[in-house]
Amino acid sequence: MATISSLGIGSGLDLSGLLDDLKDAENEKLTPIVTQQKSYQTKLSAFGTLESSLTALREAVGKLSDPTTFTAVTSSMTGDGVTANITGDAVSGRYQVKVSQLAQAQSLASGGLSTDKTEALGKSGTLGIGVGGEEAVDIAIGSDDSLEDIRDAINKADTGATASIVFNGSQYQLTLTSEKTGTQSAIQVTDGDNLFGFSETVPAQDAQLEVNGISITSQSNTVEGALEGVTFELTSTTESAQTLSVSKDTESMTKAVQAFVDAYNSFQGTADALTSYDSESDTAGVLLGNSTMRGIESRLRGVLSYNGGGGEFSMLSDLGIERQLDGTLKVDDDKLADAMSNNSEAVSQFFSGVDGEGGLGASIEDTMGTILDDDGLLKIATDGIDTSLERLSDRYTRMQESIDATVARYRTQFASLDSLVSQMNSTSDYLTQQFDALNAQLNQ
Repeated sequence: MATISSLGIGSGLDLSGLLDDLKDAENEKLTPIVTQQKSYQTKLSAFGTLESSLTALREAVGKLSDPTTFTAVTSSMTGDGVTANITGDAVSGRYQVKVSQLAQAQSLASGGLSTDKTEALGKSGTLGIGVGGEEAVDIAIGSDDSLEDIRDAINKADTGATASIVFNGSQYQLTLTSEKTGTQSAIQVTDGDNLFGFSETVPAQDAQLEVNGISITSQSNTVEGALEGVTFELTSTTESAQTLSVSKDTESMTKAVQAFVDAYNSFQGTADALTSYDSESDTAGVLLGNSTMRGIESRLRGVLSYNGGGGEFSMLSDLGIERQLDGTLKVDDDKLADAMSNNSEAVSQFFSGVDGEGGLGASIEDTMGTILDDDGLLKIATDGIDTSLERLSDRYTRMQESIDATVARYRTQFASLDSLVSQMNSTSDYLTQQFDALNAQLNQ
């Protein structure tokens, strides 16, 4: 059978062009399906954009739901020698800190033992090492052990002390250093055969400091518990008292509230763009009139009308956060700053409830769950779109198969027509030749 490229050669008709036109006409049946697919895909993309803005809002709300957001404190320390790390339990105030002594770990050193740390010492016996009153760990010393062997054996024994080798200029010595500072981590050595002759080179020592004139002793230079919510790191003694200032971190609290407002306004901007209508260009947003979009906006508007009881602040407007005509939120900075500075506990109660229960944050989170969770509004909507796209894909495949079959049928019919017309043309030419020959004979 003739191919498309040879159609019309026999008949002289433009059958190939005609077949192309018929194929184009058949393919128009796919256009409505493709249009619907694009529409659903555009809507799916719009829901993805909406989900991103809602997720950002949910994260901002999570900060407001956390009571520690509103117990944050900040600190500053004058001078050197002491740094302070604080938690939300720290109490605002000014504290005078003076360090008179740093904690240090005890060190012991043997006498000179050898001029070669890799040769056998020729000593044998048992060396017992204990730290902080713990039961001593016995380490067997053999006559063929070198100083390096003995050091490694001690370090493998996990005694609480670390062994090292020091060269004093003429001989090697073995040293023991407690792994922890303070007098409670002093080293006890049992060396009945006087194999090494250890003596103290650095005494165990506790840290000593004063906080507001109160003497404090610490086994470590990291001092915890001396001041509630504060951990001191001691690096050197101080000639005079250093001042630690602790205050509420109202700046971070305000940033958390502002982040929530910004995230909500970003969502509102996204929602407006997706549901807008331009009368001049007659262009509508992708989700204009969409029931899921309307439901989401309605739920969020409702939860922002939260009126919580039991505290000084019961509405967002009490904190200076007002809804504008365009649906966005606006912050009265002075009013919010006043609330943060003078009653951060009430602000915390409004947003995060009492003991993490209740509050606007929890209410918004519950609403977000109905929207963003696996059984939420967005998932239901996008699952429906995915199902529609699958059906359209199946419909497109079936339609394409039908078009291909129709075009194949046209091709077969045109090939038969081309052959038939070609045969008829050949017959016509033959008859014409015969008539011409007959006429010529008659004329003679």
